Amino acid sequence: MIRLSERNDNIEMITGDPKKAIIKLSIPMMLSMLLIMLYNIADSIWVAGIGAEALAALGFITPLFMVLVGLGGGIGAGANSLIARNIGAKDFDQANNAGLHAIVLCIIISVVFTVLMLLFLPMLLELMGAGDSIGYALDYGYIIFAALFIFVYSGVASAIFRSEGDMKRATIAIAVTAVMNIVLDPIFIYVLNMGIVGAAWATVLSATLSCLVMSYWIWGKKDLFLDLSPKNFSFQGKIMIDELQVAIPSTLENIIFSVLAIIINGMLVAASGTTAVAVYTASMRIVQMAMIPLIGMGTAVLTVAGVAYGARNYENLKTSHSYSIKLGFALSIALGALMYIFSHQIAAVFSYTSASASLAPEIATAISILSLFVLAVPHGMMSAMVFQGVGKGIYSLIITLLRSLILEGVFAYVFCFVFGWGVIGVYSGVLLGCFVGGTVGYIWAKIFIKRFGENLHH
Repeated sequence: MIRLSERNDNIEMITGDPKKAIIKLSIPMMLSMLLIMLYNIADSIWVAGIGAEALAALGFITPLFMVLVGLGGGIGAGANSLIARNIGAKDFDQANNAGLHAIVLCIIISVVFTVLMLLFLPMLLELMGAGDSIGYALDYGYIIFAALFIFVYSGVASAIFRSEGDMKRATIAIAVTAVMNIVLDPIFIYVLNMGIVGAAWATVLSATLSCLVMSYWIWGKKDLFLDLSPKNFSFQGKIMIDELQVAIPSTLENIIFSVLAIIINGMLVAASGTTAVAVYTASMRIVQMAMIPLIGMGTAVLTVAGVAYGARNYENLKTSHSYSIKLGFALSIALGALMYIFSHQIAAVFSYTSASASLAPEIATAISILSLFVLAVPHGMMSAMVFQGVGKGIYSLIITLLRSLILEGVFAYVFCFVFGWGVIGVYSGVLLGCFVGGTVGYIWAKIFIKRFGENLHH
């Protein structure tokens, strides 16, 4: 049982020194994000052994899956932001109610999107150009999307723990999912000879286990700082709207990333065939892994900025923005260097069977170029997360829209087709678009925080 003092320590931490809070919240978050990526990579590595078509199928399902998991992340971000602001304002009844509203939203949204995905999956895959890999993609996709509630609820429940500074248990829940998936994948795919269907079932069963663990902590042990007993629920349209003001833009951001992935896949197919998609899928998995510390830090900034904003504390809000960016750049330099130096060794991991051996040199080239991507991210990402924390999800969405869909998409197209640089042009465009868009977001966040401070003094 968690002691009351330990729960209050969490609250003191998120309402205290923002630098300490960001580091204390970031480290477990980075660990849990690392575990999520490890199990994504484990999926790719085990599925790669089935052949290039199966790996490409994963490449086509992943953007759709990320959108829908992003629904859970989006509702979680909305709840995290609102709960943190209420804790900052010392309104604990509203904090409880915000958590309960998030769970209700999670149920409604899961049901709607499960039905939509099961109806329209074949059509979506056709539109995405899945071609020969569509059979594999449907086998995998139907199982994953039928269990959508599990993934959405998992995102919401872990956000509730994070919002009160309880990173330890949010991390344990994700660790359970990751470790189980890494263990079950090879058993289901190869030992039970289930192929790509086995990979899907391994993912669903692993996520279910972590949901059961979190539900037990919330309603069985009842030892959170928040009290999520149904008696504390009183429907308020304002809470729904407030959470959706962060949840919808946050989810749309995931849709933007997925639409961008689909557009980039299309450009790669046009420039160099479906093999280029397999190469990009593998190398972007590594990029995403290198971005884990930044995403972990961004999630911490969301909570810390939310508490500072709720408490009307200008200095803490300003510090959480500037400090997270400095820390982010320091981490990015180290991670980008590691990716560049070890690009050939990393590529070898994806080409361990005769079916995928020919991809190694191309994956190594992609990783060495995309190692620069990590450097283009911190200032834009931390600015977007501050906006989510203060409940301005739409501002965060505009930054992501400009950075990813508009600038990355346009530059990739121009460099690939207008300048004729081919696949390298696509990679270069993605890098430049990310950096320029992030710079715009950084300037905007600086202005917003300055105005917040001025308004407090008037």
